[in-house]
Amino acid sequence: MKWDIQTVGFNAKNELLESTKESVMKLEKYFTPIIGAEVYLRLEYDNQNENKKVEVKLNIPGEDVYAEHKSESFEHSLHESIDKVKKQLLKKKDLERAHR
Repeated sequence: MKWDIQTVGFNAKNELLESTKESVMKLEKYFTPIIGAEVYLRLEYDNQNENKKVEVKLNIPGEDVYAEHKSESFEHSLHESIDKVKKQLLKKKDLERAHR
């Protein structure tokens, strides 16, 4: 799997980058092949507390899968984004099975 993890507006600690990569790699058990993953960790400067945004885009054959979430922590945003992507992958897998 090809990787691209970018941080926008801050410098991420290695723990955050490793947990991000680990979380995305677990998605391979729901759908294969995943060709690549693009993850953007954004710190948006505004008056709101919910300023940590995570965007996940998976490159898979056919149509790419994308999800994003914004909350008070990167960990929560990552978890929610991964959940959204996982649901899309399971739906795509079910559609493939139905067409066989």
